Amino acid sequence: MRKGIVHYNTGEKIDGYLLIKAANKGLASNGKPFLTLQLGDNTGDIEAKLWGCNPEDETTFVGSVIVHVTGDIHEYRGKPQLKIKGIRPTTAMDHVKLADFLQCAPLDPEEMLAKITQYIFEMKNANIQRITRHLLKKHREAFIEVPAATKNHHEFVSGLAYHVVSMLDLAKAIAQLYPSLDTDLLYSGVILHDLGKVIELSGPVATTYTLEGKLIGHISIMVNEIGLVAKELGIDSEEVMLLQHLVLSHHSKGEWGSPKAPLIREAEILHMIDNVDAKMNMLDRALERVKPGEFSEKIYAMDNRSFYKPSFHE
Repeated sequence: MRKGIVHYNTGEKIDGYLLIKAANKGLASNGKPFLTLQLGDNTGDIEAKLWGCNPEDETTFVGSVIVHVTGDIHEYRGKPQLKIKGIRPTTAMDHVKLADFLQCAPLDPEEMLAKITQYIFEMKNANIQRITRHLLKKHREAFIEVPAATKNHHEFVSGLAYHVVSMLDLAKAIAQLYPSLDTDLLYSGVILHDLGKVIELSGPVATTYTLEGKLIGHISIMVNEIGLVAKELGIDSEEVMLLQHLVLSHHSKGEWGSPKAPLIREAEILHMIDNVDAKMNMLDRALERVKPGEFSEKIYAMDNRSFYKPSFHE
C-alpha cells in the first residue's frame, strides 16, 4: 500500500497489507457468523466486516496477523469502513514484518525514560522519590512499550511513556504559575497514575485487557503496588496515603472510574492535566486526517462531537 490507511478516501480501492489489531465474532441477522476486524498500519486503523466466515477463518484471522487485503472504502454511520473483496494471511514470501505496521510514539523510548528519570532525580522528598523510583524500575520494561489505552488516546507502542512525558512538562509549566503546588507529589502522581496499565493491558501489539485488568483495573492495581513497595522500603508516612489518593482520584468521578474524588490540590491538577493531554492527543490525531474546511468523524470519547479544522490551516 503506497499510503497509510487513514489517508484513503471514500470510494478508493485498497490492494495491500494491513495488520489485524483486533478480531471479534458476531452473528448476522440471517444467523450466519461474521468477523469484525480492526485493520491498521502505522498511521491508524479502519474497521472491516468479514461476512459468512467459517471456523477456519475464525482461527486464521486473529489479532497480530498481517494480511493481504483487497477492497474499497465506503462510509458507514459517518465513519470510513473497508469493504473486503479478498483477504489472505501473509507468508514469508510477502516480505512484510510486524514492526512496519505498528504506530509508535514520536519520541525514542530510552529518551523518554531518561527524561522521566530526571524528574525523579529532582524530587526533594526522599519518601516520594524512593517509592516512585522503585516502582518505575520494577516495571521499566513494560512501561516503555505499552500503550496508554486500547483505544481513544495514546493507543500506540510506547504511548504510556509519551503520555507521562507530556503530562510532566505540562505539570512543570502549571507549577511555575502556581507555586503552592507540591511538585514532588504532582510529578510522582503523573508518573504513577497509569503505571498499573503495565499489568492491566496485554502488551504493545493487538492490545487487550488481561484478566487482572478486567477484574481489578489499573487504579486498584497501582494503589496495591504503592502499599507493597512502601512496606518493602520501610516507609510508613502520610506520603504513602497521598500517593495512593492521587492514583485513586485521577479519573475524578465514580462514573469515570475513580473510587475517590480529588481532595488535595495536586490530585485536582493531576486529573486536569491527564484530561488535557488525552483530549489533545485525540483531537490532533482525528484532525490530522481531515482537510482544512472540513469536520472530523465523531469522536466517541469526546461526547461524540465532530471537530472542525479551520480553512486557513493549510
